[in-house]
Amino acid sequence: MREVLNRRFTRALKEDPARTGADWPGLILIDGGRGQLAAARAVLADLGLGDLAVAAVAKGPERNAGRERIFLPERPPILLEPRDPVLYFLQRLRDEAHRFAIGSHRAGRSKARLRSVLDEVPGIGAKRKKALLHHFGSAQAVARAGLADLEAVQGISKVVARKIYDHFHVDS
Repeated sequence: MREVLNRRFTRALKEDPARTGADWPGLILIDGGRGQLAAARAVLADLGLGDLAVAAVAKGPERNAGRERIFLPERPPILLEPRDPVLYFLQRLRDEAHRFAIGSHRAGRSKARLRSVLDEVPGIGAKRKKALLHHFGSAQAVARAGLADLEAVQGISKVVARKIYDHFHVDS
């Protein structure tokens, strides 16, 4: 969390050092308890942004939803009634933030999984990459392939085969 806040607000300060733009939050709501609140405040103080309002929302004992506590700096935690509309709003806000974070993480992981060492070879686009993977079965097999084997792949010219071979056999 420290890293995320540091990156986000360092970038914001570079883009708007006078803090006059509309992108500055009126409240930073942290998912967590007293420890996360303290960490967030420390990062903001280090950046000279100690005046930004920060609160933390933590699930209750045994992580029971509906027993959330709200932590504010230098104040005792606030425990809202289970049917309080403010509590419901905070739960929805937290759940949406979780959904967004998990979706972003999965998208990044999926994108990384689709990348391969073949993407780094000049002259290899999606079609040639597909042909190579179909022919050899894996990117590692392409990397180990000999020049003649690469030239045998449909859609791979001798020039492109040489580029692929040279890319993976730099020391040869």
